[in-house]
Amino acid sequence: MLADAAEKYFLEGDFNCAESVLLAANDVYNLGLDRENCHLLVSAFGGGMGCGLLCGAIAGAMAALGQQAVTGRAHVTEGFKELCADTAEKMEAALGGVNCSVIKPALFVEGRRCAETVRRAADVLEAQMERLHAEKT
Repeated sequence: MLADAAEKYFLEGDFNCAESVLLAANDVYNLGLDRENCHLLVSAFGGGMGCGLLCGAIAGAMAALGQQAVTGRAHVTEGFKELCADTAEKMEAALGGVNCSVIKPALFVEGRRCAETVRRAADVLEAQMERLHAEKT
């Protein structure tokens, strides 16, 4: 479900990878972010910050995770550091790396750009969000 929404933002809405994941997460998980402008928070992460570093889809997912999990401040939210580390590990496994310069050559498809990366990152985020929800109930 999240992957479909993120892909739609990416391919049909012409948002970048980071923006697409955050916008979709905001819709699906009711993160309470301003729908018109929340994508601007992560816009600079597209294309690995424009230079092939951290994958924007991962950055968008981590932003959504923070919005959902942090209470007050990240460094005092119990278990958040471990959740982030676990998410990063799962992203690396799902995408074959964490940097755009590694992921893009493997997953980029002409005409679909980085849609597969967006989908995979959204799948990891969805599993982590489900985990968070299960821990809260």
